[in-house]
Amino acid sequence: MRVTSSLILASSSTLVLLSGCPETPVDPCAGVTCATGSTCEMGTCVVTPVCNPTQPRWAPGTLAFTEETSAWGLDGVEGVRLSAIDYDADGWTDLFVRRGSGADDYGAMRSIWLMRNRGDGTFEDVTEASGIVARRSGDPGGRPVDVHAWGDVDNDGDLDVYLGVSTVDLTMTGGETSEIMLQNADHTFSHIDEASEVRLAGLTDSVAGASFVDYDLDGDLDLWTPHHGYANSSGNFVFRPAHFYQNEGGALFVERTSDVGLTTRGWSNLDDINNALAHARAWSANACDLNDDGLPELLAASYGRAPNHLWRATGAAGAVSFENASVASGYAYDDDLVWQDDQFARCYCAANPMAEDCAGVPPSMLDCSSINWDHDTGRQPFRLGGNSGATMCGDVDNDGDIDLLTSEIAHWWAGQGSDHAELMVNTGVSEIVFDRPGRDSMGIAIPHDDPGGWNEGIMTGAIFDFDADGWADLYFGMSDYPGNHGVLFHQDSALQFTEVPREEGIDHHRSHGIAVADFDRDGDLDVVVGHSRARCGTPDDCYPTMQVRLFENQLGANFVSLRLEGTTANRSAIGARVTVSAGGVTQTHDVEGGHGHYGAQDDLVQHFGLGTACEAEVTIRWPNSTLETQSVHLVAGHRYRVVQGMPPALDDPPAPSVMP
Repeated sequence: MRVTSSLILASSSTLVLLSGCPETPVDPCAGVTCATGSTCEMGTCVVTPVCNPTQPRWAPGTLAFTEETSAWGLDGVEGVRLSAIDYDADGWTDLFVRRGSGADDYGAMRSIWLMRNRGDGTFEDVTEASGIVARRSGDPGGRPVDVHAWGDVDNDGDLDVYLGVSTVDLTMTGGETSEIMLQNADHTFSHIDEASEVRLAGLTDSVAGASFVDYDLDGDLDLWTPHHGYANSSGNFVFRPAHFYQNEGGALFVERTSDVGLTTRGWSNLDDINNALAHARAWSANACDLNDDGLPELLAASYGRAPNHLWRATGAAGAVSFENASVASGYAYDDDLVWQDDQFARCYCAANPMAEDCAGVPPSMLDCSSINWDHDTGRQPFRLGGNSGATMCGDVDNDGDIDLLTSEIAHWWAGQGSDHAELMVNTGVSEIVFDRPGRDSMGIAIPHDDPGGWNEGIMTGAIFDFDADGWADLYFGMSDYPGNHGVLFHQDSALQFTEVPREEGIDHHRSHGIAVADFDRDGDLDVVVGHSRARCGTPDDCYPTMQVRLFENQLGANFVSLRLEGTTANRSAIGARVTVSAGGVTQTHDVEGGHGHYGAQDDLVQHFGLGTACEAEVTIRWPNSTLETQSVHLVAGHRYRVVQGMPPALDDPPAPSVMP
């Protein structure tokens, strides 16, 4: 099958007629040199598709992934907070890994790894050489880090990084604070100006997530950082408001939280708490455009049965503010407010049968030697929410709007009133409302052998098309409890899924943290997962260390990938919306600037599986003040670099390289 593209890379067409002589045919491609991946046709270089028109979808019995951790040089790299980013812009996606929040000595006591992809199927550790966690004090070793997010904050063409840290205990941080590290031309990093408000110097910082986002579409990346809170010296939990920083240009960040409407209240009034008007108890951040108006919404997923927060952007470019749509959207918590199947509530009612609403409550499956139940607050809507680890954004059903995948810690004893990890389906209305069809209806239920003893530690997850059929698949990272195991689901048809057997997919116990990218540039998406050793009890199914594991995709793919670069939009193109139509399916991706449980990030390169199609119509909506739109026709089998307003250029794999 031959497919040509309208993407023209070079042109040279000359017809020479020799007077007085018979006409001699002249090869119009003579002297024309075409870039790798393209051929000359009639004097014009056109991109040659690399495509299998009979490319199969994954089906049971097909091996999708094999573990290749050692081959990639990742032995000894440990962690649970992972990001896939091409920090040095060499065309090969790198890996950022955090094990915990401790300081790093680059030796026996490691907490941070910046692993550079050499392009030859291996990574190299450049953490210390890059200076990414160098102490502001100048002392040896690296400083502690709790949260990370990546973006080009000074628009100079390379990625910078926000590294957040809790300053509740300054003795543990050695006086270090949250920082933005700016990347230099030699791919080392330097601290942002000491006076930057992002550092929260002199204040208590309890940051729990971060997302770069250009909320006002002025071409500069701003920063959204929800907070978790902390226990004070009296042992009382102190809830903290989120912070929002506006970039006024050149990486000058100014705190604007209340100016843009992101005001919350303390935890003193039940109505405020139930209506998500009180501070979030955040465990993650995210930002994505949920009503297709070009403006990003802000998300904070909350732990501890605290409502999740969703802030809807309103206004126009340059005059954007946010409205609290947490409860109205259905994101704060689900509508199952049944509390009577909480086993501790049943214990309470057995001991207090005359208490309000206790009549008819069944007996508990517990021995009731202790009662973990407050009858006044336990029946409140906010206490019937979930322990939310993270929220991932993606158009799962290919209907053009962004859906949400939530991750939750859930326990059998808490009953169905406690929210479980699930897929929230966007209804497409401008006010932003989600349906929760339920896991059973979609085929993403997780069975439990012991109905009276299970725990789901789903804190991380991912939305990605592992078999490149044009339909997003789902991954739940289950961790922290015996018997927990990562679960991969294949989308067979719209919102209908099949679990991929472990031996054919990603076989990983206590899976915590995931980074997805085409690390080997072969056209299909690979996966790196982390491992939690929390609660390694009986049965002990923990691995010996928190070693990350790389699972290399074995399926092959028809694909197009796009590396976007803004001009009047922010250079990283964070917030750009890309739609790809091929084979009767239209996929929608937003370029994201950080999400996840205390920090995670997907590759900024947008990767689209095309199924059996060999060409695609691509539309890019740039995140600038006019929401400029650009459409191109591309053929399969290549990565393209698209600079805003310019024709796309081939961006196929460069040669392997070493650090200068």
